[in-house]
Amino acid sequence: MGCKLSQLAASEFSQDPLDRPPPPADPRSPLTPKQQYCIMASWKGIFRQIEKTGIILFVKLFEENEELLHLFEDFRELRTKEAIVNSAELAEHATKVMHTLDEGIKGLADMDSFFAYVRHVGGTHRQVPGFKAENFMKIEQPFLEAAKTTLGERYTPNIENIYKMTIRFILENLVKGYEEEYE
Repeated sequence: MGCKLSQLAASEFSQDPLDRPPPPADPRSPLTPKQQYCIMASWKGIFRQIEKTGIILFVKLFEENEELLHLFEDFRELRTKEAIVNSAELAEHATKVMHTLDEGIKGLADMDSFFAYVRHVGGTHRQVPGFKAENFMKIEQPFLEAAKTTLGERYTPNIENIYKMTIRFILENLVKGYEEEYE
């Protein structure tokens, strides 16, 4: 039991996993392992306020793209910011969207699962009457503004850059899923 191989194996297993270098990045991911770590740490702050952040996202989305309201049967009649903010139906949908983004962000650790999940969600939007693939991209700015509002001073330029890359990657793959479903 005193051979070099046993000693090496024993020392490898006794190391704290946080002391080990991160696994190599999947070349399909837009983030480095360090950026993935940063977004996961930052995302916890958003996840604790997931409904509130989702509502902020949708308020901003509808302020910038009022024409999208007609796509939502349950709250297309909401005309004021106050009505949107106080809508239980909107809060439910906003939370559902944020959970989808949560799955996408967490899925970046396993790109095969990420692509399967996000593209499937994109494909399901083919069932929404009047929905167009480019509607996904309209979420980018409202999402970034919602993240900034929720995170406050924790929304540093570095975190902003990571969120920009991440949301764009998620949205591009929602579009691919939507388009693949069409083919």
